Amino acid sequence: MRPVSVWQWSPWGLLLFLLYSFCVGSPSPSTAPEKKDGSQGLRFRLAGFPRKPFEGRVEIQRAGEWGTICDDDFTLQAAHVLCRELGFTEATGWTHSAKYGPGTGRIWLDNLSCSGTERSVTECASRGWGNSDCTHDEDAGVICKDERLPGFSDSNVIEVEHHLQVEEVRLRPAVGRGRRPLPVTEGLVEVRLPDGWSQVCDKGWSAHNSHVVCGMLGFPNEKRVNVAFYRKLRKRAAKASARRSKPLGRQVTKLKVKPKPRVGRGPVKRLLAQRQQHSFGLHGVDCVGTEAHLSLCSLEFYRANDTARCPGGSPAVVSCVPSPLYAAASSGQKKQQSKPQGEARVRLKGGAHPGEGRVEVLKAGTWGTVCDRKWDLQAASVVCRELGFGSAREALSGARMGQGMGAIHLSEVRCSGQEPSLWNCPHKNITAEDCSHSRDAGVRCNLPYTGVETKIRLSGGRSRHEGRVEVQIGGPGSVRWGLICGDDWGTLEAMVACRQLGLGYASHGLQETWYWDSGNVTEVVMSGVRCAGTELSLDQCAHHGTHVTCKRTGTRFTAGVICSETASDLLLHSALVQETAYIEDRPLHMLYCAAEENCLASSARSANWPYGHRRLLRFSSQIHNLGRADFRPKAGRHSWVWHECHGHYHSMDIFTHYDILTPNGTKVAEGHKASFCLEDTECQEDVSKRYECANFGEQGITVGCWDLYRHDIDCQWIDITDVKPGNYILQVVINPNFEVAESDFTNNAMKCNCKYDGHRIWVHNCHIGDAFSEEANQRFERYPGQTSNQII
Repeated sequence: MRPVSVWQWSPWGLLLFLLYSFCVGSPSPSTAPEKKDGSQGLRFRLAGFPRKPFEGRVEIQRAGEWGTICDDDFTLQAAHVLCRELGFTEATGWTHSAKYGPGTGRIWLDNLSCSGTERSVTECASRGWGNSDCTHDEDAGVICKDERLPGFSDSNVIEVEHHLQVEEVRLRPAVGRGRRPLPVTEGLVEVRLPDGWSQVCDKGWSAHNSHVVCGMLGFPNEKRVNVAFYRKLRKRAAKASARRSKPLGRQVTKLKVKPKPRVGRGPVKRLLAQRQQHSFGLHGVDCVGTEAHLSLCSLEFYRANDTARCPGGSPAVVSCVPSPLYAAASSGQKKQQSKPQGEARVRLKGGAHPGEGRVEVLKAGTWGTVCDRKWDLQAASVVCRELGFGSAREALSGARMGQGMGAIHLSEVRCSGQEPSLWNCPHKNITAEDCSHSRDAGVRCNLPYTGVETKIRLSGGRSRHEGRVEVQIGGPGSVRWGLICGDDWGTLEAMVACRQLGLGYASHGLQETWYWDSGNVTEVVMSGVRCAGTELSLDQCAHHGTHVTCKRTGTRFTAGVICSETASDLLLHSALVQETAYIEDRPLHMLYCAAEENCLASSARSANWPYGHRRLLRFSSQIHNLGRADFRPKAGRHSWVWHECHGHYHSMDIFTHYDILTPNGTKVAEGHKASFCLEDTECQEDVSKRYECANFGEQGITVGCWDLYRHDIDCQWIDITDVKPGNYILQVVINPNFEVAESDFTNNAMKCNCKYDGHRIWVHNCHIGDAFSEEANQRFERYPGQTSNQII
């Protein structure tokens, strides 16, 4: 089975031994190569714990003294410059408030301001070297792209731990025949040390130790191992070993006779082989049970000259309990969505991979976020285990998984790690003035290894993030690769494919891939793929099965994807809709342009133009992009359509749906809006506008900005001329056809209660579609209507 890598799945473990210290004290820096730019005489390194080799607290050596950088005014542009100083191509993020621990010594730079294009940090503006009013609790860190600059000679000084660390953990099954289903939930515990894989002595092994190991492997809980079963196997293995070690003598002829197979002989042989290959490297493990990684427990390593290791003991065995999401996979059954006991009160939103996202909690029937004050791995691990994953790999702060919208329910959450739910942890109730969504907390959890990424691959693309989708079918001995029919392949299906590949989100789902060479793979083996977008693999999506049917044949009409690690996320400001809704009776002679753009009800075609009027429900729409990538129209500007009547380009055919529904879901009036133009109307304080429609400019919505469509703009309405008095639901859906990929489609719909008496309208209880609890949503949908609200 595949091990869980600390570098990939956990921020703990042995930091890379890039340079070793020959001194007993602190590691001495290596000599940095001469620089021809302004950084001559400066040296840079990444420090802190826990972290990966391409991230950490930034430290600079100047005049022989190491120091840090304050996070005041620190930006991603400054991180780009520092990552290049460190030998990486660019930055993917930055951290504040000493995420990697406080440094020591001088704080060399404060109020650092870079444009991102500087060759050296010395070209950036700052308060001057050594001039700072910060403390080390404000030390800045960077997260660099794990890609080195060509020809860069690594001169970074990486902190070296002078004691051993556990790098990876895995379970190796001791019994069982044939190919075991994944994930593996029970086996001998093995840890990877610098000199290879080793087993752990079970003397003093406790359930707390097993809890930590299972958490690292992506499982929420452990269970008791059948010790008697393993003891029986060990005894049988010992007897078999004793028989083999006896002198043969006269028994040689008897041993030539092939013995009859015995029940359990396979496991005995395997266990015997393992006993002969025992390589104990770890003992004395003593965990509290709340640790997110085995390295945080008290443990002892065997010395190289130890001759007797684990006398009278055996390899530690652990058995883990998978969540319902993964239990079906290990048993070979089709995954079924099991309904949890009661409604969940914690969820993750906006993550590119399973088990990661912004933490949201349910309070008084409404979902809200958690402030990152005092957010740590213990609290993050409670969330992860509560949701059926393992312990936390990372506790994310600073809205690293995108900002939420609405209430912030919790702050200063302090968990011991033993709580069954985040709500059992001491916390502070919060008001709007205490925190902002720029500090929303998030998590990345450890996941079980299921091997789904080995059953899919991309071919023909310009990079590993794009290409024609190929899937593996067939059983052992008859495995082959094939293509997917492009019919009906869209963004939702592409999202699942990219998730299965481990490449994040889908930016495009392509139905034609003639420009990508498929190599020797030409057979179409899957068709009719329809996904909800939340599946872990394409196997979980509906499809035609073994009977492949394609409307358009040939390899040119096969499915392809372009994946991305980030995506946009659009949300409608529901309160503004409620505040601005009103009715207008607009004369027909003022609606010619609107009629041309199909913004009126079908009955308007038979109206007595230009006499009479249409009754319009008007309201403003403020559409925020709270994701981690700009929202851009799917079509390039070469295919935008010019509308002479209103004097603008349409970059999308349908951008928003406006509907009036009865409480039981019957549609009685509808409207739609193409993107008049997507632009940044306003932005948050620290964000600059990038998109403007004037002069055929680029269209889009920048992260942290919003596009405002005022109530007095044409087509910013629903034609309710034919709607009779009654109780209704006003529904607005952004990006309804999923034309543009987003990190979360569940928050694209907004609903309001609506009461219309034939003269006036009341709009209330407006909310994003996933903002309420299930119970509150059910009450909302059952809003009592009147018998007169049906159109005949």
